[in-house]
Amino acid sequence: MVNEMKELVYHRSFIPASNRYADKTAVIDGAYRATYAEHLDRVLRLANGMGRELNLSKGDRFAVLALNSHEYMELYHAGFLGGTMINPLNLRLAPLELEYILKDSGTEVVFVDPPFAHVVDRVRQAAGIKKVVLMGSGDVAHDLTQQDVIDAGTATIPGEPDEDDPAILMYTGGTTGMPKGVVMDNRAAMINLYKIAGMLKIDDSQVCLHQVPMFHVAGMLGIFCIPATGGTSTIIPLFDPGPVLDICERDRVTFTVMVPTMIQMVLDHPSYSAERLASLETLGYGASPMSTALLERVMSISPGIKVIQAYGMTENFGILTMLMPEDHRKGGSLLRSAGRPVIGSTVTIQDPDGNIVPAGQNGEVCARGGNYMREYWHRPEQTEAAFANGWYHTGDAGYLDEHGYLFLVDRVKDMIVSGGENVYSAEVENAIASYAGVAQVAVIGIPSEKWGEAVHAIIVMAADATASVEDIKAWCRDRIAAYKVPKSVEFRTEPLPLSGALKVLKRDLRAPFWEGKGRSVG
Repeated sequence: MVNEMKELVYHRSFIPASNRYADKTAVIDGAYRATYAEHLDRVLRLANGMGRELNLSKGDRFAVLALNSHEYMELYHAGFLGGTMINPLNLRLAPLELEYILKDSGTEVVFVDPPFAHVVDRVRQAAGIKKVVLMGSGDVAHDLTQQDVIDAGTATIPGEPDEDDPAILMYTGGTTGMPKGVVMDNRAAMINLYKIAGMLKIDDSQVCLHQVPMFHVAGMLGIFCIPATGGTSTIIPLFDPGPVLDICERDRVTFTVMVPTMIQMVLDHPSYSAERLASLETLGYGASPMSTALLERVMSISPGIKVIQAYGMTENFGILTMLMPEDHRKGGSLLRSAGRPVIGSTVTIQDPDGNIVPAGQNGEVCARGGNYMREYWHRPEQTEAAFANGWYHTGDAGYLDEHGYLFLVDRVKDMIVSGGENVYSAEVENAIASYAGVAQVAVIGIPSEKWGEAVHAIIVMAADATASVEDIKAWCRDRIAAYKVPKSVEFRTEPLPLSGALKVLKRDLRAPFWEGKGRSVG
């Protein structure tokens, strides 16, 4: 008889940690507090009740549209233990995007909190939703509450899933204008957990503040790694610099993740003082490099603070390379780097023919690692293309220096990183192009002190058509998420510059905006 060692499932880390730290505070969510024993009890009953009350079985999808909360964390843990697939939804999705994702994924059960219940109710019929479960309480449309599901269940440990069983279906913006569902299995999630714990030395002394949205891959560290290592999770529903400072001071937060825009807002808050963040040991950030001026302000919080940048994508849980604390302290050109590959990950730079190019030469960033997605949901051709020749093709352009540090020179496929959110220009262009009278449109990222990059639309109208800036913005607001709506709109009468392949030369359009800003315009 073969002794099956099935380590790469969440049962093997979360349940032992919950037993070992049974009486320790696991979760703080405002006035709510739960020990590890109490949290595990709720999670087990929720996983059991999801089968009994919601008829969810192994491989079924359930969606979540909600602010950060202990209920959200319970759903992640119950999904992993129970073998169902959580489909975390971006809070900024427009109704048509939400409807598309729910139908594409075949999701029939949606968990929602009171602030977003009206959004789900609006698309419920068109999306084919059978059950709406309310997280918390409120006078909003729903069929039953999450507490009802917990009360219907028993605290029994479900059978372990297989390592390659899918666990998360997370939709990401598509370069063709349609979101793609990224399927991540237990094995990838647990390898990601081990990579994070190993690189960052996570242990039971950590108090982690969850302030990035729980629907985002940046939240996976707190959702899975902290509970598996005996740390304490403290949760804020939505980022707000004042309350962030309050929670850090109250709960003695040691670890948190932000994007540079968020960090800037905390340090600029009227009630900020270094003393309020005195407990903070490690600050992780991503989405864009940190300026030297901002880094100097962060370093002034405490002499020993560790600053870490992570680069990755939804397809690999957001972890591919890291710029470590010692790199930040060296400063200089390293601050423009995304760091070096994490444990177990390999990065190469390849030319269009798939040849690996030497250090210092630009090409596409390609990678290998055990924490990559299994596939794009029902998109075999796109999956095959993404993993061509055994490498995941990120679509980002960059180079490796002689020491193995990765430098990104542009977001290929014209992705714009605005306030930490990825915006694919094709999605915005598709929305604008459907407006009557638009002859040409190009969407680019331009410099923004507040957002890093702002979405800017350049439009050429047909000779007999007119539109105002507000007309375009209003049109977009009905069709795409608010963060994708152009912050600025420019109308031109001359045709947009085209390449020999008759593609708009966005490099030429970006150049005047980025001149002297230290960014490659591609």
